[in-house]
Amino acid sequence: MPYFPDEVVEHILGFVSSHRDRDAASLVCHAWYRIEGLTRRSVFISNCYAVRPERVHARFPCLRSLTVKGKPRFADFNLVPAGWGASAEPWVDACARACPGLEELRLKRMVVTDGCLNHLAHSFPNLRSLVLVSCEGFSTDGLATIATNCRFLKELDLQGSQVEFRGRHWFSCFPKPSTSLESLNFACLDGAVSANALESLVARSPNLKSLRLNRAVPPAVLAKILTSAPKLVDLGTGLVAQSNNAGALPSLYSAIQQCSSLNSLSGFWDSPRWITPIIQYICKNLTCLNLSYAPMFRTVDLIGIIRQCQNLRHLWVLDHIGDAGLKVVASSCLELQELRVFPANANVLISTGVTEEGLVAVSSGCRKLNSVLYSCRRMTNSALITVAKNCSRITSFRLHICLHGSVDAVTGQPLDEGFGAIVRSCKGLRRLSMSGLLTDSVFLYIGMYAERLETLSVSFAGDSDDGMIYVLNGCKNLRKLEIRNCPFGNTALLAGMHRYEAMRSLWMSSCDITLGGCRSLAAAMPGLNVEVISQADGGTNDAKKVEKLYVYRTLAGPRVDAPGFVSAL
Repeated sequence: MPYFPDEVVEHILGFVSSHRDRDAASLVCHAWYRIEGLTRRSVFISNCYAVRPERVHARFPCLRSLTVKGKPRFADFNLVPAGWGASAEPWVDACARACPGLEELRLKRMVVTDGCLNHLAHSFPNLRSLVLVSCEGFSTDGLATIATNCRFLKELDLQGSQVEFRGRHWFSCFPKPSTSLESLNFACLDGAVSANALESLVARSPNLKSLRLNRAVPPAVLAKILTSAPKLVDLGTGLVAQSNNAGALPSLYSAIQQCSSLNSLSGFWDSPRWITPIIQYICKNLTCLNLSYAPMFRTVDLIGIIRQCQNLRHLWVLDHIGDAGLKVVASSCLELQELRVFPANANVLISTGVTEEGLVAVSSGCRKLNSVLYSCRRMTNSALITVAKNCSRITSFRLHICLHGSVDAVTGQPLDEGFGAIVRSCKGLRRLSMSGLLTDSVFLYIGMYAERLETLSVSFAGDSDDGMIYVLNGCKNLRKLEIRNCPFGNTALLAGMHRYEAMRSLWMSSCDITLGGCRSLAAAMPGLNVEVISQADGGTNDAKKVEKLYVYRTLAGPRVDAPGFVSAL
């Protein structure tokens, strides 16, 4: 190939921000590999056990932004036992030694202790962003340490994390007289909030653009906060039904009108009486609306709000919006790109919910739709075929039918043809989650047509090992395969050995694999960590069925912190 001086290559790579593109560039030749490593500033680690922290810093000595994921995604569904691992401490220690200039740290599903936060706070004086998504193990004392020592912090996001409440003093620990905060999310935090400290913090954060509050912030405090934060773009409120709220509403309405830049709204709304008029003030500007924490909203209230949100791009709602509400979405929100419909009631026997009619209506009116998460009571093949025709831009499609093994609600047939249409028509599909009665035929369709699919999640599906084999022999871009309660056994597991090293991970639970099959995989693939998870003593019999299997590629070898219920084969 033509010779390029190192300076030219370095200049070119400076314009490449995509992790994938930089990975590809590093494979061109040894020189590009070296230069790419020296010039990369942002690193993403999809599995904290896939590589040792020290190796990451040796490869990328100048990194400024680090993202690390820990536990498998099924930890969100309580399928990963407590104490499984994913400690953030080794990563923070390695960063402190090799990368004191770190500016951004993002951790997901990891165990972060107060000691870890203390080490982080004293090791990275230039830290600008700390994002802890679905993390656990720390308290408000650790947050106080971060607020006190990270004087240039712009972003603190605790999305979905479990934080032990040890007082509300940490709001007072941010710098005075002013802070650099642009984004603050403590919606997950339990416990009362010091109104004075919170109001003072917002008042001395002139650049604040995103603020997500917890349930404990009442309307009177919110009104004062909004008056001090006219630049807000994203707001998550903590409004609850309180008898003394009425007096605060006029000032709250006045304050919300001053937030002319506000385009994203979410919150914990226990009473639509308080929030409906507020939303109506800003409906025309909203591009993102999250109503998934509003179980008390009536369909008529939802429809009244959504009719006015004509610029929505992202909508999260509960299924009590009903098909009638989704038809209003279809006629009013023509720019919609993402729709998520969550179940409002886990009891499917009393849930009214939504059906295939609502999804078809949205697909007909919202032709720019590219991401769908839909929890419903019933579905049909014809509805899925229509969605596939109407919205061929879909890149993420996740369907959850409340009753396992549900058939086509009209014909009584499996839903193979409907999902087959999705993978045939949506050429850019990267994520797919399926439910309902599905045979091996649907996996054949996926293997044949889902060329760009990266993540596949299935449960209660398939007839035989052939289904899993079809996927593994096709889907050349598959990175994550998540399987629950499917009749796939050792034959299917071992048939995929040629694929696993190119994938990030394989999760199987409540399937037909045995300990012997897992051992055979581990023996044949030393570059993989093959972990069997069992909270009971399963013994050493090769014929023993495995409860949970987690397989992932690694450069670090077997992990040293595996608890007793994890057997690393």
